[in-house]
Amino acid sequence: MPRTKKDPPAQLEDMPNIGKAIAAHLRCIGIVRPDQLARREPIAIYRELSKVLGHRLDPCVLYTLLSVKHFLDGGEALPWWNFTAEGKIILKLSDKGSQP
Repeated sequence: MPRTKKDPPAQLEDMPNIGKAIAAHLRCIGIVRPDQLARREPIAIYRELSKVLGHRLDPCVLYTLLSVKHFLDGGEALPWWNFTAEGKIILKLSDKGSQP
């Protein structure tokens, strides 16, 4: 059943697919509440996390962020792997855009 506007998640871990590890990573870049996550693009968060942590993260982190964005935009809670195809396209386009 779709979530309603009246019951937004209170903590990062209240969102689908966000566990302790990803929540801790998000807090490292200043995202401590779901509403902060809702205002940012998943690829930008993924890139910032990779930079701060000093290595490129597994793409499933991007897929997770895409699933959370979908949820926060009013969609149903879906498994992160449902966003694999979309994430691969975003990564491919993003990688092309960052090459000289």
